[in-house]
Amino acid sequence: MPMSDEEIFEKVKETLVDALGVDDDEVTPDATLTGDLGAESIDFLDIVFRLEKTFSIKIPRGELFPDNILNNPEFVQNGKLTATGLAQLKQRMPHADFTNFEQDPDINKMAELFRVQTIVNYVKTKVA
Repeated sequence: MPMSDEEIFEKVKETLVDALGVDDDEVTPDATLTGDLGAESIDFLDIVFRLEKTFSIKIPRGELFPDNILNNPEFVQNGKLTATGLAQLKQRMPHADFTNFEQDPDINKMAELFRVQTIVNYVKTKVA
């Protein structure tokens, strides 16, 4: 029987509490990993490892948290994602909500895409 969204959220929440040492009431669907929960780049590896273990899934490098986007001049110009870069990011992150980011694709705001709900959406596709 497939897991419900609530079951997935609770397990993701537990994973983030363990990985980041935050209180469980801080882990809400809209909480950003870096801004609200204080995750640093090294924490992302730990989160991926813990998610794989918790859900018995394999998360290929760069799939949940895409890499190499910002290093490509075709994708980034003047501190903003180009239309091509935004299209590439959307393709690689179908689990993210781009509604606000599309209005101002400033690379400094990219971290806002990595919300708890983004992870829940991603895991949902992997366990389905």
